[in-house]
Amino acid sequence: MVYIRQHQLPNLKNYKYAGVDHSLISTYILKPFYSKCVIPLFPMGMAPNAITLTGFMFVVLNFLTMLWYNPNLDQDCPPWVYASYAVGLFLYQTFDAVDGMQARRTKQSGPLGELFDHSVDACNTALGVLIFASAMNFGQSWATFLTLFGSTMTFYVQTWDEYYTQVLTLGVVSGPVEGLLTLCTVYGITAYVGGGSFWHEPMLKTIGVSKPSFMSQNVYEMPWTQWYLVYGAVILFFATGSSIYNVIKVRRQRGQDPFVPLYGLLPLMATWTLVPLYLYLQPEVLAHYTVPFGLFVGLINAYSVGRMIVAHLTQTAFPYFNILLLPLAIAVLDSIAPLLGFWTVPVIREGPFVWASLGLAVGTYGSFVLDVITTICDYIDINCLTIKYPFVEGAQLGKKTN
Repeated sequence: MVYIRQHQLPNLKNYKYAGVDHSLISTYILKPFYSKCVIPLFPMGMAPNAITLTGFMFVVLNFLTMLWYNPNLDQDCPPWVYASYAVGLFLYQTFDAVDGMQARRTKQSGPLGELFDHSVDACNTALGVLIFASAMNFGQSWATFLTLFGSTMTFYVQTWDEYYTQVLTLGVVSGPVEGLLTLCTVYGITAYVGGGSFWHEPMLKTIGVSKPSFMSQNVYEMPWTQWYLVYGAVILFFATGSSIYNVIKVRRQRGQDPFVPLYGLLPLMATWTLVPLYLYLQPEVLAHYTVPFGLFVGLINAYSVGRMIVAHLTQTAFPYFNILLLPLAIAVLDSIAPLLGFWTVPVIREGPFVWASLGLAVGTYGSFVLDVITTICDYIDINCLTIKYPFVEGAQLGKKTN
């Protein structure tokens, strides 16, 4: 499949990155730290995308560690495992932040960098959720998928916002900054207390808060894990609402229809209608295949987000269709059919379907990334992971003088 047509390629030359970061932590702590302490460590000959990919490898290492020590997401691990989660995630955040600085100082900024960065971030979404679920001992449960829902929805809506406003906006509190730092802190605490079982203890009682008279016993005894889900729901509500408000406001300022962009949320709604429906109809998938099915759902979201970024870079129509939803929709229909009397039992077996769907998603997303990267590199005449034409300041000055 061709994702960028020849007549769309000239639009890449119109690309200009536009981003707004309102985070106080990023402005006053992280950016000075990156500029003074981190970016000088990278050689001028290292490509920005190589930094991005290297940072992602820390998350992959965390994920492999999780698979070895806690594949069912419900066991306590050695404290060093959680400490490695914290270190790996912080390094990922750091490398993901300085790749843009490296691009600017080596004069390698361009559309490929934004695509590559978002593609890696999209892959990290599902991996990060599963790692977090293992640290919280969520197990193969609805809590894991609720967390995945919040994470994928945040990333999708943020990219949808950027597509329609042409500006990447990070609020005072955002996932890439405060969210990742919070997770690093959680992993550090988990390492200190000796395991994820700690998070299943009553939060208020653990921190020494006496039961108020107006509070029910059930609320007072809610564990940390349930409070986290409540906190996540509140943050998700305000983050999504602020993005929708921002898009409507910008469209009105430009004299455009403010409500047409809302149709762009339909693929997200379709995904998170089919996913819980399938898990409800096939509880064996939830009980035994949470990790591979979670990765499949993450790649569905990554494919949607990736195509949005390509549409943003090439200034083309919004991509509503996601082919990876087709097998999931077929499996849901197959699961509903026995309830309607069309046949006695589902034809599709859960295990083979989950693994086949994951393989299809890996192949589809991998071919998408490869095709788009190759197309952009050939058109702009650059390399993806190396610097093809190093910037030489003296040479540039000489050209200007002549």
